[in-house]
Amino acid sequence: MATRWISNSAGWVEMSDVQTQVVDESRQVLARHARTFSLAAVFLSERQRDDAAVVYAFCRTVDDLVDEAEDPDVGRRDVEALGEMLRGTRPASPLATAFLEVAERRGIPLQAAHDLMDGVVSDVGDVTLEDDSDLVQYGYAVAGTVGLMMCGVIGVEKDWALAHAIDLGVGMQITNICRDVMEDAERGRIYIPTRRLVAAGVEPEALRRGIVDPARMAPVIRDVLQLADRYYASGDQGMAAIPARPRMAICAASRVYRAIGLELRRRDYDVTLGRAVVPGWRKSICVSQAVAQSIFSPVLPHRPHDKTLHLALQGRPGVAGGFPQLTRADALGRP
Repeated sequence: MATRWISNSAGWVEMSDVQTQVVDESRQVLARHARTFSLAAVFLSERQRDDAAVVYAFCRTVDDLVDEAEDPDVGRRDVEALGEMLRGTRPASPLATAFLEVAERRGIPLQAAHDLMDGVVSDVGDVTLEDDSDLVQYGYAVAGTVGLMMCGVIGVEKDWALAHAIDLGVGMQITNICRDVMEDAERGRIYIPTRRLVAAGVEPEALRRGIVDPARMAPVIRDVLQLADRYYASGDQGMAAIPARPRMAICAASRVYRAIGLELRRRDYDVTLGRAVVPGWRKSICVSQAVAQSIFSPVLPHRPHDKTLHLALQGRPGVAGGFPQLTRADALGRP
């Protein structure tokens, strides 16, 4: 196995056997559970791929601690223990240690990781989101935070780009929610805002029991995906701030994920037909489009962030809104 090196305040140092094992295991987790990003990651440098894999493995672990726990309270306590590891009040596991090392070296805001954990813990038990504000807050907690963390991994330096990174994560999460409506409902989780459901004549409790009229549900899914498109469009506005090579990776991930919504549209938004999957040939087209987008995005005029997208997120790291925009140092929690 080739020797791996990392840089820190002391210069370049050789990775320990434990660090190397954590990175290798993280890459396996990424390849197994994040096929879309694994496809896009070919555009990243080897070091960026390793760091992205560690960040993803950490986020996946947070999710699994809740989803795979035999008892919800055990899952909650395990996530709380992981939070204590990040705060330094509990001995850190190898993965937590690796994540902390990446976070320090890449300037990743630990508050984003804690917000992610809070969002995942909110999934314990039955879940109901009342309105679009709840949906956006949830999307920020479990995905916008990941976009914020990835900014450090891929070398984003522009203050204004953080808000767009959050929006890309929110758009992806809303797409996820529309794709997995029936699976989530079976687990007692309804992420589609109940105000939208009730207005369309869909009873949330009936949805939990798997009873849904596709004709009533279809316009709800259509409209929620249109909301996702607003966040994707904002995410596109931030692409110019990403260095050239990782820009291709993020553009590709965005395009492929957005294509899930297009697959749902081809099904007339019928969520009872099973999980919508983007076929390989369409992914190839998305990647080709992403390459073109990554080339031309730096020369396109930058539009100011649409602050209405963050009305429900005030006070969060990297968020824009009706208050002074945070600088990158503020958002990343650095002096």
